[in-house]
Amino acid sequence: MHPYVISLKTLLQQNADPAKAEPMKKYMRNQFEYLGIKSPELSALMREFIGQQNLPPLDQMDAISRDLWSLPQREFQYSATGLLGKLENKLEPGIITTVEYLIVTKSWWDTVDTIASHTVGSLFKRFPNVKKEYLKKWRKSDNFWLRRTTLLFQLGYKKETEFDLLCEIVKENLGSDEFFINKAIGWALRQYAHTNPAPVKKFVKATKELHPLSRREALKNIRN
Repeated sequence: MHPYVISLKTLLQQNADPAKAEPMKKYMRNQFEYLGIKSPELSALMREFIGQQNLPPLDQMDAISRDLWSLPQREFQYSATGLLGKLENKLEPGIITTVEYLIVTKSWWDTVDTIASHTVGSLFKRFPNVKKEYLKKWRKSDNFWLRRTTLLFQLGYKKETEFDLLCEIVKENLGSDEFFINKAIGWALRQYAHTNPAPVKKFVKATKELHPLSRREALKNIRN
């Protein structure tokens, strides 16, 4: 295990709270074990740790991320996404293979959505060739978490959102009975509606095949 991960593991284990761990596990449908460190406490511990250890070198992030992902408690996966977030404007294009692994391993909305809207969003914006290659592959994937990522990577783009691209990806996922796909469709459309509601309203009205959940979410903040 990477020395950076060993040190971080020791710190988090020293701050574990079993009384909080069980409710956190239940909230996530008992899919993951927890140390019992809630988000504000974890953020404070990560600031303390980074203040002492600094951020890891970019060329170590693959090993560190995978090591953190291998540990059973979910806080270690949150730590990995947090480190990637702090480095997202410096990450090299090759990290996309690591990112893909993180999306499809121990997959759930709590990690996938953070990775999609921050790490992938940044990588795709900074490296068009990476975007072209992986967006093409992920859009066709049988793994719905990868497809969810293609719907959500533009969440922070605002005026830079490629709305036509978003609409294409939405259409590719019409007819899905997967909750996390239909929810993502609605979320992505609703998010762009904060910037430009008119085309969202027009698209929703014209797309009769939209799942009711997607439609409801997309129009949640649009006045009639």
